[in-house]
Amino acid sequence: MIKIICLGKIKEKYLTDLILDYQKRILKYHKLEMIELKDEDSLKKEEENILKHIGNNEYVITLEIEGKMLTSEEFSSLIDTTFITNSTITFIIGSSLGLSNRIKKRSNYALSFSKMTYPHGLFRGILLEQIYRAFKIINHESYHK
Repeated sequence: MIKIICLGKIKEKYLTDLILDYQKRILKYHKLEMIELKDEDSLKKEEENILKHIGNNEYVITLEIEGKMLTSEEFSSLIDTTFITNSTITFIIGSSLGLSNRIKKRSNYALSFSKMTYPHGLFRGILLEQIYRAFKIINHESYHK
């Protein structure tokens, strides 16, 4: 299963539509769970809420500006090889406060899509699109060029 834990609500319909479209596409390849948590006023509260949704055996990928940048092919390889030994890959998108040190330490892999900052709703769409692209690459299907 792929699990995405994210903070904050999406208010814009166009972003909701984008997210729902890619969720539907991914479900053709793999089970997907989106967990949307409330933005809190402290990293400690957000940390506690996030940790409630992570099992001991899950492979956790945190989305961090300081993380490693990958090509789409490298990202698809990461997903493919991780599923050999792990049944769940959990992605964590932090709030505007970022991620606590405890969450970062729990992470198996710190991933960065860019040194830039994106709106959370848009970034969810970008992450989902890359997960979908990864499954297309893994299955040798046209889409990725």
